[in-house]
Amino acid sequence: MKHDHISFQDYNMDQLYLPMDLEVEIPIHHVCRIINQAVEELDQTILYQCYDGGGRPPYHPKMMLKIILYAYTQKIYSSRQIAKQLKENIYFMWLARHQKPDFRTINRFRSEKMKDIIYEVFFSIVDLLRNHGLVKLEDYFLDGTKVEANANKYTFVWRKATERYDSQLNQKYHTIMQGIEKVTRQDEEAAGELDEQEKLEADPITSEDIQQSIDHLEKKLAEEPKNREVKKAKRQLEKDLLPRKEKYEKQKEILAGRKSYSKTDTDASFMRMKDDHMRNGQLKPGYNIQTGTENQFITGFSLHQRAGDPGCLKPHFELLEKYGRPLPKHLIADSGYGSEENYSFCEKKQMEAFVKYSTLDKEQTKKFKNQVGRVENLQYDEDEDEWICANNKRLTFQYSTNRQTENSYTTTKRVYRCVDCHSCPFQEVCAKGKDTKTISVSMKNQVLRRQVRHRLNTETGSQLYRRRKCDVEPVFGQIKYNRGFDRFHLRGLSKTTLEWGLLCIAHNFLKWETNLKFKEQKEKKREQMAG
Repeated sequence: MKHDHISFQDYNMDQLYLPMDLEVEIPIHHVCRIINQAVEELDQTILYQCYDGGGRPPYHPKMMLKIILYAYTQKIYSSRQIAKQLKENIYFMWLARHQKPDFRTINRFRSEKMKDIIYEVFFSIVDLLRNHGLVKLEDYFLDGTKVEANANKYTFVWRKATERYDSQLNQKYHTIMQGIEKVTRQDEEAAGELDEQEKLEADPITSEDIQQSIDHLEKKLAEEPKNREVKKAKRQLEKDLLPRKEKYEKQKEILAGRKSYSKTDTDASFMRMKDDHMRNGQLKPGYNIQTGTENQFITGFSLHQRAGDPGCLKPHFELLEKYGRPLPKHLIADSGYGSEENYSFCEKKQMEAFVKYSTLDKEQTKKFKNQVGRVENLQYDEDEDEWICANNKRLTFQYSTNRQTENSYTTTKRVYRCVDCHSCPFQEVCAKGKDTKTISVSMKNQVLRRQVRHRLNTETGSQLYRRRKCDVEPVFGQIKYNRGFDRFHLRGLSKTTLEWGLLCIAHNFLKWETNLKFKEQKEKKREQMAG
């Protein structure tokens, strides 16, 4: 059968073809061009400070940073996969100028060199976004999300369990030492009865105390080598109590006030995650990530080991101040941040807080207004410093209490009580059947809440708060679900901070690319309409 009439486009593997420069094949608004431009504009001293000099010349940090950032935009997080792409992908090859660092070099640069400068690099990129008019750094939409750590879910340490076991060990130690003391004394009656529980509570012990007791028993054994009680006590202290005590002390040091940690990533704390595949509300090791956005560009981030969002706001902005970042004019966040501490912090830093508190929306409902026992529905007589209930009875001031938060903020609450609740028609619902009605109120919090209510009711406040859901929350959706990053690959707070920082920079580059393409499309439409 003849095929003379069939023709194909020219294909010859022995022929040299032009162009030989890969740049010709890369679209003008491709994200790798944006990365190349941004890294070239970075202050080189930021990258150079990671190197001491001497020895074999390393790969250039700008080239290493470019290929890692581009890899994160392409959902490639493995150093082995990055090394593979440098041999196969024209975008990687163009950014690396055909250099091929191996996966160990890439991983070492990322985890060792970058972890100390990630914030400086990130904020430099944010400044670049501001110079190009993409952000103004005036509005700050803050929200938090939890990401699972690269750690075993079933190897954990709980603070309560550690404290309980440590307390039992202390009691066992005192029991052993009291037994030795009774045996070695000449006159047991002179010693009298010892209250072991009282001794335990009065004299907490350390591993040094146990070691000193072991040394003391060794001296006794030198004098009485056949004393079985002393031998047995020394063996218990040396083989059992001392190793356990050292373990509990190390666990308490790692906990550092936290409730739990994972043994495979000791910086990770156990938190309740929304994406629970078991659907049983289980706790998993992870980090609480606070992220601020503007126009869906990430302008700030921080990682925390505590699960609750309210206590993370102050450390988050303190970190921004540490790196000399300008604080925004407006802070917009959900009701999870609506606390007296956070309102006071924003007032101190001259940031307008458009942050709801937990009961703001409920206060507008008829059901809430009918709850006569709520403080929000009572009237306050400022001149007499008294609260007036629905039955025109007065709650008078009794005393004040102070409570300190994890961030060392002190809240002062004033306690008021009504002693005339007998035969009141609202006693069952207001005083809940008690003879007296008592309320605890932070007067400063009441003032701050009134200011927030007024601020959110303005046209500016209403517009800003409506923007929150379509500004910060889609960013988490892009990173965690569209980009498939729902679990860290590195371990430790410093390395996970680095990893999230690289993700934030990659997200900003992709958003930048989308903006450029959108502008190009608008210009083409304008030209077509003009033509």
